[in-house]
Amino acid sequence: MKLLFPTLLFVFLVLRSSFVQLSFARPIEPLPTPASPAPPAPPASLPIEPFPTPASPAPPASLPPPGFCDSKCEDRCSKAGEKDRCLKYCGICCQECNCVPSGTYGNKSECPCYQDKLNSKGQPKCP
Repeated sequence: MKLLFPTLLFVFLVLRSSFVQLSFARPIEPLPTPASPAPPAPPASLPIEPFPTPASPAPPASLPPPGFCDSKCEDRCSKAGEKDRCLKYCGICCQECNCVPSGTYGNKSECPCYQDKLNSKGQPKCP
């Protein structure tokens, strides 16, 4: 008697799953490929230019003279505990801001761009 119920339950589940599989079985049909939409036509009132030309070329970004950042950052990082890291980030900030505050610490008000740069944690990026 104890084995009768589990056996019947097992047979019921096996038969049921085979009927479910048969009822869901149908031939596989390839999916239709959607037609690519046609590109939108440009407005008739605007002239078509193959390569748009800017009215005036953008001025090149002014870079500090060669050696400027190296010498300024060398002075700035002269007393740093992690000199390599200080020189790396000072160089990055100098290239972007074109200035380095005087002294080895502080004086960031001399260079607002340098002062306002933050890292991903919201802390000052530039030494």
